[in-house]
Amino acid sequence: MVRIVKLQYVEGDKYRKLSEEKNLKNDTIFANRGNVYAADGNLLATSISKYTIRMDVMAVSSRIFERDISALAKELSGLLGKPAEYYQKRLRNAKKRKNRYLLIARNIGYNDYAKMKTFPIFKLGVYKGGFITEQQTVRVHPIGKIAERTIGYDDYRGGAGIEGAFASYMQGENGWRLKQKIAKGQWKPINDINEKEPIDGRDVITTIDVNIQDIMHHALLQQLEKFEAEHGCAVVMEVATGKIKAISNLGRTSDGKYYEKRNYAVWESHEPGSTFKLASLMAALEDKVADTATIVDCEKGKIYVNKRKVQDSKKGGYGEISLARVLEVSSNVGIVKTIQKHYDKNPEKFTKRMEEFGLQQQTEVKIKGEGKPIIPSPDSKTWSPISLEWMAWGYGVSFTPLQILAFYNAVANDGKLVKPYFVKELRIGGEVDKRFTTKVVKEKIASQTTLDKVKKVLENVVVKGTAKNIYSPNFSMAGKTGTAKKWIPRYKDADGKVVPGYYSNSKYVASFAGFFPVDAPKYSCIVVIHEPKKEKGYYGAVVAAPVFKEVAQKIYTTTPVNKQSVSDTLSYARLDADYQRYYDTMVKYKTIMPRVVGMSGMDAISLLENMGLKVRFSGTGKVLEQSIANGIKVKKGTTIYLRLS
Repeated sequence: MVRIVKLQYVEGDKYRKLSEEKNLKNDTIFANRGNVYAADGNLLATSISKYTIRMDVMAVSSRIFERDISALAKELSGLLGKPAEYYQKRLRNAKKRKNRYLLIARNIGYNDYAKMKTFPIFKLGVYKGGFITEQQTVRVHPIGKIAERTIGYDDYRGGAGIEGAFASYMQGENGWRLKQKIAKGQWKPINDINEKEPIDGRDVITTIDVNIQDIMHHALLQQLEKFEAEHGCAVVMEVATGKIKAISNLGRTSDGKYYEKRNYAVWESHEPGSTFKLASLMAALEDKVADTATIVDCEKGKIYVNKRKVQDSKKGGYGEISLARVLEVSSNVGIVKTIQKHYDKNPEKFTKRMEEFGLQQQTEVKIKGEGKPIIPSPDSKTWSPISLEWMAWGYGVSFTPLQILAFYNAVANDGKLVKPYFVKELRIGGEVDKRFTTKVVKEKIASQTTLDKVKKVLENVVVKGTAKNIYSPNFSMAGKTGTAKKWIPRYKDADGKVVPGYYSNSKYVASFAGFFPVDAPKYSCIVVIHEPKKEKGYYGAVVAAPVFKEVAQKIYTTTPVNKQSVSDTLSYARLDADYQRYYDTMVKYKTIMPRVVGMSGMDAISLLENMGLKVRFSGTGKVLEQSIANGIKVKKGTTIYLRLS
């Protein structure tokens, strides 16, 4: 009686508290993380539930186990793919070992989880069927690997991309619910309502255009694979606003595949090479020390500056040409001699111009890890007798692709330097919480006269200069090629000997930066590809410029035209000729299978379906294989299979 009184009244509070601690708990209700959307509403990142299924085989009676094990194994085989014998053997071994926590499947979706709940034995539940479910929330990207690094993540790997930059905003606030411990270690809610409701995270609406993103991703990937490059990136920006419409960053794995390893466009600062010559030309024009018509003697394509060689890619050089032509053909000798002549005694004047162009500052995009631009100053320790001349043709300076693009975008935007940005809105429950708009960094980086002249020069680079291989009479483009030898920092070799830094003769960085259309620029774009296989090509015109053209061409053809006019009287000879050729092809191939390998999938499907054939295809891009060889006679209604790239 004394003991009962003591437990009840003297030590009662103590033991009641211990009981509550062991049998009651506040169970966290995790808030849903906000979603990431493209500009057009396409879902880029979201959270979904995944389920891990386990089994307590000892919870199942021997009679039910023996009666239904074959049926359960058969259902598991149909859902998970392995033979029924495999699952039956696994379940029997678990029964022998008295396994109460047997793994059945990891990370399955809700539909598969719902199906599994109805399987023999499992449908009896946790106590009689041993069916144990563990739910977790995982982050997924519905459009796959495209722009994965820019969309980013915020987990054990750190905070990268948009997800990392807006982590606190998207996280939400967790709730909690009081639960009581019951038999078999299970916990049940005490109340029907939560003690504290979770508050879901906010959504992020990006500036990304999924269509342009898809075009850019595949154009870059195709070129990287063709030249077996180490890595590359490409960015498309809206000229007037600074909105990033597409960004792709692809790195090569050991087995030759490509995926989004790092955000090279934002992070990687490198020597740009000839794309920087635009800044050198603009400095000379702004300071009125030279004009595009100024004649420059490029000699025989080779000069020496303080015993260091500057050489043009064309053997024998270009001789005497205009300064505009120097940029069009990308003469290293021509641009170096121009800058040396007018700035050698006052290099501060040149570097001051670079500052006025906005090249000495970061873009300050929200994404973490932006590389710093480097422009040496005459009073710095790194300045040398050749620093000025090397800067003139893009060496000794360092920028990220996004920083170079911002500069080219300013030229296209009549001198207005705008800040690039990836996110246009933050939303709570569908309502706009915060809207991001265009931020003007500088109203005018150069005079209109200079801008008009360099725009024409950049257009001529494509029409008759180093990038004439991408010229199209159907739409206008302007830009500048870049080819730079890669700097290899000092390192220790296999013997432990220190090898000093040097410029490689086998590793290059190929690039192209520009805008389109020329008369009223809508988009600017940069493509940078590192270490293409030298034997296959390494010049910016060959490696990087074709990606720019494909992106520009597909955007041009898929973007609706605001104003269209239709005439019943005018006749366009070229259009009529193209139509006649198509009609003649249709007549010729009405019953004979044409060769469609190499054609775009869209054109091939259109041609074959107009012949009355049924088309089945896999993949996207150009046709790699056709199931019926060309020249074979075919009947209407025949099915042909195409494999696209």
